[in-house]
Amino acid sequence: MKVGVIGLGSMGMGAALSLLHAGHDVTGCDMREAARAEFAAAGGGVADRADALPQGIEALVVLVVNAAQTEAALFGPGGAVDRLAPGAVIVSSATMGPDAARALAERARERQLLFLDAPVSGGAVKARAGEMTVMASGSAAAFNAAAPVLDAVAAKVWNLGEEPGIGATVKVVHQLLAGVHIAVAAEAMALGIRAGADPRQLYDVVTSAAGNSWMFENRMARVLDGDDAPRSAVDIFVKDLGLVADMARGLDFPVPIAATAQQLFTAARAMGQGGKDDGFVIRVWQAMTGIKLPGE
Repeated sequence: MKVGVIGLGSMGMGAALSLLHAGHDVTGCDMREAARAEFAAAGGGVADRADALPQGIEALVVLVVNAAQTEAALFGPGGAVDRLAPGAVIVSSATMGPDAARALAERARERQLLFLDAPVSGGAVKARAGEMTVMASGSAAAFNAAAPVLDAVAAKVWNLGEEPGIGATVKVVHQLLAGVHIAVAAEAMALGIRAGADPRQLYDVVTSAAGNSWMFENRMARVLDGDDAPRSAVDIFVKDLGLVADMARGLDFPVPIAATAQQLFTAARAMGQGGKDDGFVIRVWQAMTGIKLPGE
């Protein structure tokens, strides 16, 4: 299958490599020369602009940061839409609000293209293993057209219904939990350090007991190692918890815990930590209390 992947970041690169390993004809698109070079070295085709993708793309995976970037990549000046084959499927995997997903789906329909609202989860490691979780909604035709792509990139594909926007809704709710879990994991670790507990022993106790969460286990392991290289950055949760707030506001639904978590990530960004791994939101507590973090 002739596939394009726009966005060779931590998740997009993994998806593109998984598609390549599955035998598809894959062209990866990214403005960053280093990302293009990595994918080219693996045997994939590359493009530095969306409108430089090969003609006749049958499936286009868009794994950029947000709705605005997705719209620009598809329909903006220099967008990819004219490079798609008639009846091609767009697999829209950026995290965005449901209204934005529905609007993009309508624009695709007007161009007689199929559209799958298909945000993803799993992180860079799962993406490179072809084991992402996909939360998708769209027509049966869109699912059928995207099936070879989904088979290559995902361990689990959730079919959430025929209406675009449902996939985006579920991803926003997921990000509420993910962001809150990271923030509270950092708070717990910081409190333990301030109280004099050995952080590695604290980590071992929590990860063997009922208070554990996947986010505590994953993110606090990096904190213990002093490894703040971004797999998922603080800035992502400033954005995604903002989407939670926007969706909740439209429903007259209070989300006080998510709002508090967003403020903590915003504080970390204000401290210059926006590009660091999201578990290093713990530096907010470090700044307030003067604790020393492991590895620093």
